[in-house]
Amino acid sequence: MLMFAVIVASSGLLLMIERGILAEMKPLPLHPSNREGAAWRGTARRPGGLTLDAGDSDLQVRQDIRNRTLRAVCGQPGMPRDPWDLPVGQRRTLLRHILVSDRYHFLYCYVPKVACSNWKRVLKVLAGVLDSVDVRLKMDHRNDLVFLADLRPEEIRYRLQHYFKFLFVRDPLERLLSAYRNKFGEIREYQQRYGAEIVRRYRAGAGPSPAGDDVTFPEFLRYLVDEDPERMNEHWMPVYHLCQPCAVRYDFVGSYERLEADANQVLEWVQAPPHVRFPARQAWYRPASQESLHYHLCSAPRSLLQDLLPKYILDFSLFAYPLPNVTREACHQ
Repeated sequence: MLMFAVIVASSGLLLMIERGILAEMKPLPLHPSNREGAAWRGTARRPGGLTLDAGDSDLQVRQDIRNRTLRAVCGQPGMPRDPWDLPVGQRRTLLRHILVSDRYHFLYCYVPKVACSNWKRVLKVLAGVLDSVDVRLKMDHRNDLVFLADLRPEEIRYRLQHYFKFLFVRDPLERLLSAYRNKFGEIREYQQRYGAEIVRRYRAGAGPSPAGDDVTFPEFLRYLVDEDPERMNEHWMPVYHLCQPCAVRYDFVGSYERLEADANQVLEWVQAPPHVRFPARQAWYRPASQESLHYHLCSAPRSLLQDLLPKYILDFSLFAYPLPNVTREACHQ
């Protein structure tokens, strides 16, 4: 019943966002009032607290919308208010995805396919492990990094209470397309582990031992429809389950769509050294575009999308992303 109510409320809010209604409302403070006394705001390291550039109306509106939706959805009865309200498995997933910088007093919840490799590179530079964010070594996603899961409960609680907390998000379906293109188009391990199973399940006459290197996007979506979101691979697990934004009160939610600006703003807030800037995208890198996403979605059965969207509805609503328009008219434009 609770999830039904959340979905209904979220869908209505998304419609308001798409029509620009929320942008006309008076903006709320970036932080709810019960967080204004958080310890990090009063320290000498951040004397002015977290402030937004008054001229950046797009960022302000987006943060206002996200704060409103987070408070509305997370205020529902039964929603977690603390990581220790979560079942053990959900809490384990959360703590394994929050990276710690004790030197700069921040926590970062990493989301795969939302520039998390570059953020891990930044953390290693801040920790003195790498000399520069421009060092192009193959990223080791575990060594020389500290996760909340590595700490004792009292250490976790202290950092959650006192450190600056942030994450970065992306259009949910664009993130899925990016994961599909990367993992099934380039990574043999994923082709063998997931691709072969997907082909066996969803392709007639596939045979017992498919290579798994030719998974179609609709086959991938069918696989996601049948998966339990809490048990998904992290590259396509909903952000809600990875970072639990109701159980953890994040101070900032950045956007992939304005990645470099938002990331460098965070580095300024945590008082990183001036020479540490977020890495620019490589010239050869071509992220999944809205045009490519539109093409792939229009090529998939609409009934399949209807079955898929409820699994990601909280990612759409909490982070102010519009639902895709896959009407016949839109797909034939």
